[in-house]
Amino acid sequence: MFETTYELEGIETKRFYGVNNQYFNLLKSKFPGLKVSGRDSFIFAQGHPDVLSIFSEKIKDITEFIKKNDELTLKDVENILNLKNPEEKALVFDQDMIIKGVNGKIIKAKTKNLRLLVKESEKNDMVFAVGPAGTGKTYTSVALAVRALKNKEVKRIILTRPAVEAGESLGFLPGDLKEKLDPYLQPLYDALRDMIPPEKLESFIEKKVIEVAPLAFMRGRTLDEAFVILDEAQNTTRSQMKMFLTRMGANAKFIITGDPSQIDLPKNQQSGLREAIQLLKNIKEIGFVPLTEDDVVRHPVVKKIILAYNAADINNSEKKIHPDTQKEIKL
Repeated sequence: MFETTYELEGIETKRFYGVNNQYFNLLKSKFPGLKVSGRDSFIFAQGHPDVLSIFSEKIKDITEFIKKNDELTLKDVENILNLKNPEEKALVFDQDMIIKGVNGKIIKAKTKNLRLLVKESEKNDMVFAVGPAGTGKTYTSVALAVRALKNKEVKRIILTRPAVEAGESLGFLPGDLKEKLDPYLQPLYDALRDMIPPEKLESFIEKKVIEVAPLAFMRGRTLDEAFVILDEAQNTTRSQMKMFLTRMGANAKFIITGDPSQIDLPKNQQSGLREAIQLLKNIKEIGFVPLTEDDVVRHPVVKKIILAYNAADINNSEKKIHPDTQKEIKL
């Protein structure tokens, strides 16, 4: 059995280990044949020399990633540990910053498909980003909008969502219509607060440089010289989606995000997002970015939750249990 010591140089050790050593524990779990321990900037490992060599390369990759990107997430560690060739390494390490947010926070597209979203937005004036919750499609889209505003590529940002409960239930809430609908728009405000200092954000909203509004407020407008994001688009009706898409004015950028698996519309209403994708898929000036559970950038358990629900949906689509006979009825 061979023993090797590695020294972490040029990085903060806490970035390598992660909160409660979660990054380091993930690294160790990928090498069950090694006896691994760490103390401050030193990593100790015992085992077969061939495995130690691979382990050493992974430590170098992780430290190189931290130096290049100034941060590390559990998803990043997972991606680095799963690298198989130089091409994959280049893809994982090439995470160009979108913008610097509040307190110097570096905001990037963290997965292959989110990087594709960035490229499609740069190439096309209208892009559909479709995938499950937690894939970062809304957050990345807001970052692109803020970057465009900072670079003076657009004069304003408009963020909108459909309010699927804009009927009687909202009537019992206090305040005017905007105050009633603000809870639906909270995720968009949260993203903005990560990217723009509070005073500046308040000023932008007051001056209508940034507008966060329900979809109903878009009717009759022409949205030019604006970066416009329609979030939760799976909850638009056919007429709402057509209305929104035809608001596009000169020098405008549109990103439409949604998750077709989370439609909250009444069962007799078709999702405007699903129909739009089918109707517009052959228009070359429109980009389409599919996201999957592999793009989840929230807690790692979110990916497992999505996979579990997907499996249940597949199972339910193949059979139904009759309530009386309890026999399987094939669809």
